[in-house]
Amino acid sequence: MSWRRIEDFCNNVRGAGVPPANGKAADKKGGRDARPARTQMAEEDLVVYRRRLPHWRLTGSAYFISWRLAPSQAELTPEERGVTMSALRHFDDSRYELFAAVVMHDHVHVLIKPLEQYLLQDIIHSWKSFTAHRFRRDFAREAPVWQDEYFDRIVRDEQELLDKGQYILNNPLKTWPGIEDYPWVWIKQ
Repeated sequence: MSWRRIEDFCNNVRGAGVPPANGKAADKKGGRDARPARTQMAEEDLVVYRRRLPHWRLTGSAYFISWRLAPSQAELTPEERGVTMSALRHFDDSRYELFAAVVMHDHVHVLIKPLEQYLLQDIIHSWKSFTAHRFRRDFAREAPVWQDEYFDRIVRDEQELLDKGQYILNNPLKTWPGIEDYPWVWIKQ
């Protein structure tokens, strides 16, 4: 994919159904008189649990996800990056809506909105499990391939969705300045 400005991404995700995480539109007023918006969600819509990192789940939300290779692992080869990107895109529009993704040499970033009947933790587990098994079978990697934990953040509003999309799109360029093309970065068309 050739590099392009985030406007391409913006035009494709505007109105993608990313609700503000607090249940209301953002208050543009700001300043010292700004008050946090009241939460209009039912208690059962929000689930918080903790492993090493805290994980918040809010029904109908989009998420920015990151995970890394295990410390003992060598960098991902181009073939392994391709397997990972293929796995990320495989269930797009059937289990989740994938907005953007990048597979780097030692980590992955994904912008996703799970569809109603699918849990984010199950989706991430399937990606990591499938790719780890393929890497062990086809590329002779030793377990563990990925770090056990992952970072997830609820995308609060459309602006944050756009910011995270820009971050994903720019990640290869930030790591390797001057790179002309990076085939393992993807944004929704």
